[in-house]
Amino acid sequence: MLTLAFSLLLLTALLGLTLATLHLQAGRMRPLRWPVWGFHGLLGVAGFVLLLLCLGGPPRGAALGLANFGLFSAVLLAVALLAGLEVLFERLRYRRVPMLVVGLHATLAIGAVIMLAAYTLVG
Repeated sequence: MLTLAFSLLLLTALLGLTLATLHLQAGRMRPLRWPVWGFHGLLGVAGFVLLLLCLGGPPRGAALGLANFGLFSAVLLAVALLAGLEVLFERLRYRRVPMLVVGLHATLAIGAVIMLAAYTLVG
């Protein structure tokens, strides 16, 4: 189940990379409709919930010092989720999201996925 959570979050990160690239080119392209953004959010929440369910299982990576990486990844994902909600609110309110908010959301989420990769691939 941890592998499924990691896969969902990795897919979410790849979709987020695509959305961020399209956001940077918004002046030259027509903006995407809300279902694409919503799918990105739903995938992220599903992966986050699966990760929380998996953290109750046996510890992993204690011999390599990675035992807390799952918890740290969950904390980073929770903060990234809050930043993602801020992106949504800014988009609904002003139609244009500041790149600082998008960059913060992306940085937190990518850091969490990298930590989760180390935690998942140890076992």
